[in-house]
Amino acid sequence: MRTWKMAAMLAAAVLLGTAGVALAQDDWKAARAAGQIGEQPDGYLGIVGASTPALSALVAHVNIQRKAVYTREAAANNATVEDFAFTSGCNLIAKTAPGDKYRAPGGAWKTRDAGAPERDSRCL
Repeated sequence: MRTWKMAAMLAAAVLLGTAGVALAQDDWKAARAAGQIGEQPDGYLGIVGASTPALSALVAHVNIQRKAVYTREAAANNATVEDFAFTSGCNLIAKTAPGDKYRAPGGAWKTRDAGAPERDSRCL
């Protein structure tokens, strides 16, 4: 079980660095900095507030990439995709920077401050 959790952390790091393969990585960073997108406990990006077609396409693109990584890594580590994605979500939320948006366990969007973000009690 620990092996897939470590793999989830590595996958998350890869995803953060490759989110803009087909779309400009600057778009992803700008949307994040503007508070238009945020990390969710399920391991996928979400749109905070109003959506636009470009923002929806950006989030869908990143989430498709993430699901592909989660699926591959879950199979390689004898885990479910959902468990792998959840663990990745825990790690991605933990790695948010002050000012970044994330979805708290209760479902509300929060803005990360200097303290630790609120995470699901199942996150290690």
